[in-house]
Amino acid sequence: MVQKAEEEWRAVLSPEQFRILRQKGTEPRGTGEYDKFFEEGIYNCAGCGTPLYKSTTKFNSGCGWPAFYEGFPGAITRTPDPDGRRTEITCTACGGHLGHVFKGEGFKTPTDERHCVNSVSITFIPGNSGL
Repeated sequence: MVQKAEEEWRAVLSPEQFRILRQKGTEPRGTGEYDKFFEEGIYNCAGCGTPLYKSTTKFNSGCGWPAFYEGFPGAITRTPDPDGRRTEITCTACGGHLGHVFKGEGFKTPTDERHCVNSVSITFIPGNSGL
């Protein structure tokens, strides 16, 4: 588990990364650099570098944010929002806010899930990284 004080996170993250990863913010719809990006590689947590998603699990959902149908086993923690309407997803290693996961929307994916992820929360590592 990667644990840092708020001041340490502020020192290593951009203001926008801090707002989203540490304060559970959301980037504006359709503005993220990975929304319409479909190269081969791995998506890591922008906060701690933990591998979260393979590019082969990314799909075009049309929601305005990068969408994945599953993450690496154990890499993503799910927590129901207090109102019970959505389920937040965070990096298991550092607790960074990634976005939300939705089930049963009818997408033709193996899991029938959509991990709706903020581009600011992830970094892309190109190529087949052996994972």
